[in-house]
Amino acid sequence: MPCALSFLHLRKLLEMSLIEELKWRGMLQDIMPGTEEQLKKEATTAYIGFDPTAESLHIGSLVPILLLYHLQQAGHKPIALVGGATGMVGDPSGKSEERNLLNEETLQKNIAGVRSQLEKYLDFSPARENAAEIVNNYDWFKGLGFIDFLRDVGKHLTVNYMMSKDSVKKRIEGETGISYTEFAYQLMQGYDFYWLYTHKNCKLQMGGSDQWGNITTGTELIRRKAGGEGFAFTCPLITKADGGKFGKTEKGNVWLDAEKTTPFQFYQFWLNAADTDAEKWIKIFTLLSKEEIEALLASHAIDPGARTLQKKLAESITTFVHGAEECASAMQTTEQLFGKKEEINLNELNEDELLNAMEGVPVHNIASASVQAGIDIVSFLSDTGIFPSKGEARKMVQGGGISINREKITDQAFLVNASSLLAGKYIAVQKGKKNHYLVKMD
Repeated sequence: MPCALSFLHLRKLLEMSLIEELKWRGMLQDIMPGTEEQLKKEATTAYIGFDPTAESLHIGSLVPILLLYHLQQAGHKPIALVGGATGMVGDPSGKSEERNLLNEETLQKNIAGVRSQLEKYLDFSPARENAAEIVNNYDWFKGLGFIDFLRDVGKHLTVNYMMSKDSVKKRIEGETGISYTEFAYQLMQGYDFYWLYTHKNCKLQMGGSDQWGNITTGTELIRRKAGGEGFAFTCPLITKADGGKFGKTEKGNVWLDAEKTTPFQFYQFWLNAADTDAEKWIKIFTLLSKEEIEALLASHAIDPGARTLQKKLAESITTFVHGAEECASAMQTTEQLFGKKEEINLNELNEDELLNAMEGVPVHNIASASVQAGIDIVSFLSDTGIFPSKGEARKMVQGGGISINREKITDQAFLVNASSLLAGKYIAVQKGKKNHYLVKMD
């Protein structure tokens, strides 16, 4: 029994159990009785589902990714389920209205993108006893007919049981109601767990707290249909101290794909975390030890203005997602743009030096002719897309929140022209204290 022996040996080397680790990190909310005992007893296969609604995962997906990571490090086998079938239906959990369904072409493109990202964070090496695995639930649903599904799955759960779930009750009581399509979602997710239990010996499902109803449907189906026992736990949904939605900025989602959210923008998101958020997030989103985090929290309490906590949070999670080299570049750009040391003179830089100094800063374009002729600052900010309207741009200029090439502009009549160009074709724009842009001539 080499697998069992190696697992037991690994467990002795660990200072705390997986559940204890997740508890102190604030990553555990609901847990089914017997789950911790199961994880201590043997190497356990567990899964989390990922909804392929986009080509890239966003930072909201980091929590389930890290759950799988911690699980694998503790000697268990992680399975990432990409919902090729359930993605065509839509999960009502946490939603107030019906979601637009995806066509198969878009879905397959999204699945490929999600798969490539998951492979960056988990160890899929066949040589590893608890190698990670990716599955697509379309593979087992595509051959399952509607009548078969009703007969073999639907009969095991009553409508009363399904309607008792909070995600369903909220939708039924709401204005939009719920379609049969989304009502049946919990049966599909429950069948996923049942299928993985019977085909992959998967005994544990994890997910966000909003998934508890769907997850327990799976354990119930395993009990009734297979006579077995499934286990489950969930993590809390991430919140922000200011009440805003986690992972959202004025530009939308913070993506894990560097093409959608540059490493610099990604780093900045974490660096700008409020103190209260950083104190929670440093435990959840980094792999730092308990001792390291406690030392950081103590240091932060003494001098919050140094933002030591935010800097370490941003560095750790950017390295995990984008690698050490990209993180170093983001940190360098941050220091050059925001550092208290004597600022570099942008006018003295050649093109390569300028682009290096502003690595990862969002780039906007504008017609060269309009700049050569001279364009007022309000129109410039609107035409480049830095502001969605001239009205918003005008208010920011009036409020002193705009700088061009590090010079504050308060005059709405200020003209951006050829004399504003850096390295012959660029203009550096700062909006407020934290938002930097590089405008390039077309």
